[in-house]
Amino acid sequence: MKLSGADIVCESLIREGVDVIFGILGGTILPLYDKLPGYPQLRHILVRHEQCAAHSADGYARATGKVGVCFATSGPGATNLVTGIANAYLDSAPMVAITGQVARPLIGKDAFQEVDITGITLPITKHNYLVLEASSIARTIKEAFYLARTGRPGPVLIDIPRDVFMEEAEFHYPAKLSLTGYKPVLEGHPTQIKKAVKLINEAQRPLIIAGRGIIISGASAELRHLAETSQVPVVTTLLGIGSFPESHILSFGMIGMHGTAYANMAVDNADLIIAIGMRFDDRATAKVSGFAPAGRIIHIDIDPAEIGKNVRVDVPIVGDARVILKEINKLLVPVQHLQWVRQLDEWRKEHPSTAVRYSEGLLPQFVVRKIYEVTKGDATIVTGVGQNQMWAAQHFWYDHPTSFISSGGLGTMGFGLPAAIGVKVGCPEKTVWCVDGDGSFQMTLHELATVAQENVGVKIAILNNGFLGMVRQWQELFYEKRYVATRLSGPDFVKIAEAYGIPGVRVKYKEEVAPAIERAMAEPGPFLIDFVVEPEENVYPMVPPGASLAEVMEAPVTEAKPLSDSAKLPVSNI
Repeated sequence: MKLSGADIVCESLIREGVDVIFGILGGTILPLYDKLPGYPQLRHILVRHEQCAAHSADGYARATGKVGVCFATSGPGATNLVTGIANAYLDSAPMVAITGQVARPLIGKDAFQEVDITGITLPITKHNYLVLEASSIARTIKEAFYLARTGRPGPVLIDIPRDVFMEEAEFHYPAKLSLTGYKPVLEGHPTQIKKAVKLINEAQRPLIIAGRGIIISGASAELRHLAETSQVPVVTTLLGIGSFPESHILSFGMIGMHGTAYANMAVDNADLIIAIGMRFDDRATAKVSGFAPAGRIIHIDIDPAEIGKNVRVDVPIVGDARVILKEINKLLVPVQHLQWVRQLDEWRKEHPSTAVRYSEGLLPQFVVRKIYEVTKGDATIVTGVGQNQMWAAQHFWYDHPTSFISSGGLGTMGFGLPAAIGVKVGCPEKTVWCVDGDGSFQMTLHELATVAQENVGVKIAILNNGFLGMVRQWQELFYEKRYVATRLSGPDFVKIAEAYGIPGVRVKYKEEVAPAIERAMAEPGPFLIDFVVEPEENVYPMVPPGASLAEVMEAPVTEAKPLSDSAKLPVSNI
């Protein structure tokens, strides 16, 4: 059966299970868009900027576990995708981006809106393609989705010239695929697994660091079995949040620059680190030479390039986290580390990193805590980047995988709203809150138009402090309060939301917080709350640049409100 290249794209996407595409059309990709009405299975969501198409596809992918898809035209359309593609690459989110390109005779001639997008994206994709024949489209899409979702997931870009969309070819979608040189290792080496088990069984102060790889591989149950059988405390990276229930008695929060003091102390004192699905990036380790000085390290990761890249590793195991943990769990000897767990509990009491201090003004931590209390933790939180991201990570307890979605490796401001759109579109039954700062939100607030047009029922909480808060905090602590280019003269966010037909409310006082959140929850569609918070509140704990995790800075001593009794109840006896 002969089809046009554009029809082949659509048919191929349907065979890959695609149901949603985020994008913006333009001249070179117009032949593909012209075919979309004939494929009602493919819902297209028109975003207002191509970067947001990539972020929405990213959020969709993380929430659903499926491959996110975005479209863009050539030239600026394609280059606008770049930040979103890089974000997905660093955070291992499966995505396929399809871009239009100028017609084949014009390639290399500096034609209107021509850029070498495959060359530009080479360092930030798992692979990319320039398709020069319609007959190659089906196999290319099959390969792209296979690459995006297998091994360590990531983005793949397919660039298709305008005339290739219009060229006809026989359509045959491959049933099987074999890529020479690409064979992700899933099963860990048996000898290495035995070495790891021996260290786990013999350790006195073991500690698990769970990363996003646990979530990607669906290994939360296996992680919990390991932790409970060997009574090993668990800490997470930023993107590992939710991989282990934070209400569990063995959960001790997030490590790193803004991790809890007791989690960082645990790393510093552990005699064994079991790192699973994490890449030891600098925000997690702080000064590498000071990382886990007393501990041997087991590193489990599907990407062999990550093992040994940043820290010394005693037992490397390459493979899928779920597969490897199943094998480890078969060999474990149940042990108790009561003294070690009690020590961490004491540190948690002595260093209440997640306590909310008393304040007459409205604190951002208080807002996040109230969102947790009103939703009873049954929500997916999607954040921007900056202080808002850290407060959301610290003050909402996450008991389920994919309940916290944020930009980790690239730290992309503006990620929150478009990613939340993708999450809500992918999981319409879930309550989705976008927690953002006024600086981060303003980078992509135009996506309120997408929210309104598609009636995406995301709830938006802006922690509005009138600053680029995280940078201001650095200026306060390390640059003698020289506030350069960090003050923001923001708009009336409620009026902007209302201009798009989205209801909203501004909140200035503590007693207004819970009613506003309840009102948002009662609204069937989108709702925006502008929380006017203390302008110079800092995120603590904080590890200063160049310091080790042991040198964590804690909040100045003030009157604090302890965690509510319901916040950290153990869910199992060990």
